[in-house]
Amino acid sequence: MQRNGGGVGAGGQPWVLRRVRLTWLSFMLFFILVFFPLIAHYYLTTIDEAGGPDKRIFGPRPGGELCEAKHVQDLCRIRESVSEELLQLEAKRQELNGEIARLNLRIEACKRSIDSAKQDLLQLKNVISQTEHSYKELMAQNQPKLSLPVRLLPDKEDPGLPPPKSGRSCRLRSCFDYARCPLTSGFPVYVYDTGSYPWADYLDPLVKQAFAASVKNNLYITDNPSIACLYLVLVGELQESVSPLPSPLELEKQLKALPYWRSDGHNHVLVHLSRKSMTQNFLYNVSTGRAAVAQSTFLEQQYREGFDLVVSPLVHALTEPNFLEVPPQVPVKRKYLFTFQGERVESLRSSLQEAPPQSFEEEMEGDPPADYDDRIIGTLKAVQDSHLDQVLVEFTCKNPRPSLPTEWALCGEREDRLEVLKVSTFGLVIAPGDGQLVASAGCGMRLFEALEVGTIPVVLGDHSRLPYHQFIRWSEAAIIVPKPRVTELHFLLRSLSDNDMLAMRRQGRFLWETYFSTSENVLNTLLASIRTSIQVPAAPIKEEPVHEIPHKAGKLAGTDANLADNGDLDLGPVETEPPYASPRFLRNFTYTAADTYRAWNQAPGPFHLFPHTPLDPVLPSEAKFLGSGTGFRPIGGGTGGSGKEFQAALGGNVPREQFTVVMLTYEREEVLMNSLERLNGLPYLNKVVVVWNSPKPPSDDLLWPDIGLPIVVVRTEKNSLNNRFLPWDAVETEAILSIDDDAHLRHDEIMFGFRVWREARDRIVGFPGRYHAWDVNHQSWLYNSNYSCELSMVLTGAAFFHKYYAYLYSYVMPQAIRDMVDEYINCEDIAMNFLVSHITRKPPIKVTSRWTFRCPGCPQALSHDDSHFHERHKCINFFVKVYGYMPLLYTQFRVDSVLFKTRLPHDKTKCFKFI
Repeated sequence: MQRNGGGVGAGGQPWVLRRVRLTWLSFMLFFILVFFPLIAHYYLTTIDEAGGPDKRIFGPRPGGELCEAKHVQDLCRIRESVSEELLQLEAKRQELNGEIARLNLRIEACKRSIDSAKQDLLQLKNVISQTEHSYKELMAQNQPKLSLPVRLLPDKEDPGLPPPKSGRSCRLRSCFDYARCPLTSGFPVYVYDTGSYPWADYLDPLVKQAFAASVKNNLYITDNPSIACLYLVLVGELQESVSPLPSPLELEKQLKALPYWRSDGHNHVLVHLSRKSMTQNFLYNVSTGRAAVAQSTFLEQQYREGFDLVVSPLVHALTEPNFLEVPPQVPVKRKYLFTFQGERVESLRSSLQEAPPQSFEEEMEGDPPADYDDRIIGTLKAVQDSHLDQVLVEFTCKNPRPSLPTEWALCGEREDRLEVLKVSTFGLVIAPGDGQLVASAGCGMRLFEALEVGTIPVVLGDHSRLPYHQFIRWSEAAIIVPKPRVTELHFLLRSLSDNDMLAMRRQGRFLWETYFSTSENVLNTLLASIRTSIQVPAAPIKEEPVHEIPHKAGKLAGTDANLADNGDLDLGPVETEPPYASPRFLRNFTYTAADTYRAWNQAPGPFHLFPHTPLDPVLPSEAKFLGSGTGFRPIGGGTGGSGKEFQAALGGNVPREQFTVVMLTYEREEVLMNSLERLNGLPYLNKVVVVWNSPKPPSDDLLWPDIGLPIVVVRTEKNSLNNRFLPWDAVETEAILSIDDDAHLRHDEIMFGFRVWREARDRIVGFPGRYHAWDVNHQSWLYNSNYSCELSMVLTGAAFFHKYYAYLYSYVMPQAIRDMVDEYINCEDIAMNFLVSHITRKPPIKVTSRWTFRCPGCPQALSHDDSHFHERHKCINFFVKVYGYMPLLYTQFRVDSVLFKTRLPHDKTKCFKFI
């Protein structure tokens, strides 16, 4: 018991001590946590009260006293500002939330409107598509799209024609087989080989060679006789040295033996070309059946009006006339008022076997008597003896040329006669005394020589048949006077004005160059006259095929800021139209059927013939690009309007039209690329034809700009400035904008020029103007580029012209002019101005640009060479010699756009501006 008690008691003392310590620690901890804060609070409160109200640190202060402390005043102001801004932001947030809600409502409404508009747009597209379809149907019904007609050829079987009452009564309607010449046949012509003729040995060798050379170059000749429309047989001129000549009966049998004569010779033409003034009319007693005769000499009882043809003599058989030797057409009045040199071979009285004399009244009622030529001689000698004007008349010759009876023989050699005619204003052509001789080679020779040297022919004898009189209006180039008016001839010639004489001289030069000057022209004129008589349209003139240089397009071309700044001017439609070619072949038939006289008697122009060339003097066809330029007005033209309505559409008689840019370049790739890029977005542009004039092709890595339209790069055969005006087949529009690769024109300037050209389609419309001037000291013409209020030329480095002139420049204009352009590598623009002014007798039209024509910083061009102007002086004088006169005309007319607001220097404001 004691052990346990003692143990317990001994072991419990440390536990009591630990408990007492724990209690003490708890009490101390409680005292610290409770009483110490109270004591500290009491102490601090006592300190604040002992220091007074103003020195309180921890005690409460009255309201607002806290903000009076300097170090918190800024914080208070910031707090107040922030609080105010927070209130404003909250108000704005609520306002924006309301706006967002309203916009959401509008968005939903717009979505519904868009859906509705899409439906309406779809319906409108359907309506537009239906309208376009209806429009195309109406256009197809009223004016079908024309193209080259299908060629129809005659059948091989020939049913034959009913025989006419007599060969003398032959006319086209009765003796010509129209079935072999459909309108779309192309007029194939078969020419018999002269070597296979039985009379081939009798033919003049020069005539045979000239005829063969002309046939070789003619585009209508065919080697297939079964499809031929016409058959040509060369029957003369015969050699006088060869004898005996075949008799008329033998010649008739030989003609009937021709393989395609078909018993009566229908659709055959017997061609007799005269080289001498005395040509035997050996076909007079030959029965030619239904075959037509084309020769220079006819008797009245032999000539079948409207069927046979009076042709001009073949003077230049194998030679080309030298245009530089042809005297100029000015001055109008020459040394002699008129001249005549001739001698009567045989009197009419002897040829009529001494017919009894007639009274003057009887002479006037019938044919001129034997002594009527004596009265002509007396009258002309009286004019010469009066000395009122210088007149040269000679009725005896030292060396007269052989001629037909009753005809006036030519005197001396051809060169001597031409020298006299060169100083004559008028040249007399006296018809044969025999009224039955309606056409003679001698009169044809006199007419040819007068026209060749610019002498105005005066034909005494209105019964004479001049060459191609059915087609040529000879009254525009010659004076035809009945023999009874010989006493009034002097008065008549003196009464003509200089302008009238110059017009007749120019028309005579045109007829001579186009129809008579060479053997090729003689043959082509013969074929053209027959083709026109049977109303077959001419074959299309050839175009220059494009040998395109492959190239790769780079990035899409941008828009030059300078070019895009067009103000308020709408240059064209909002959506770029696809390439649209000018209508073709619209007047294939009407030019042949309706415009025959105008076709033969007017110098070629874009509204007369297309084409009208020496290759075919009457190619009225194909006015391939003349449909819109000759009064044609398609449905829907002429919308009127003003302001933007006018600016956004071309309007006029041709409301839909585009143009082609032809750009000549030579190894200036960077300049070329910049120029092409500037064409991006140009309205009404059909395509761009780049004439690469260098033998070196473009770089392989050259990236061409993508302007959204075709860029055709043409490889040329040689470096020639004439390539600028070749009628490339890639050009499918009437309008051509010829532009240099360094020309810098704005879009609004180009469009303004295009609009002006559409109002004057037959003229050159361009920007830089030049003029010609007469140098009194040196008696020559000068090219002048100084500023002037007058101009006579427009440079084709930036000009619009009709594609028709490209044909004339390349195929009709004398080759000597193109050769000089190649020699100097210059003057092609002057040559084009000469050509157009010569054809139209109108000056060009200058339109004013914004003075941005040249490209600043571009490499120098040929025009900067020192010899440039010297060469152009030579060119002008050479061209004047070729044309025979100065065709350029001065003008003070200039077209300005009021939208350009051009500012002119003070010294350039004295010219009138026609707006």
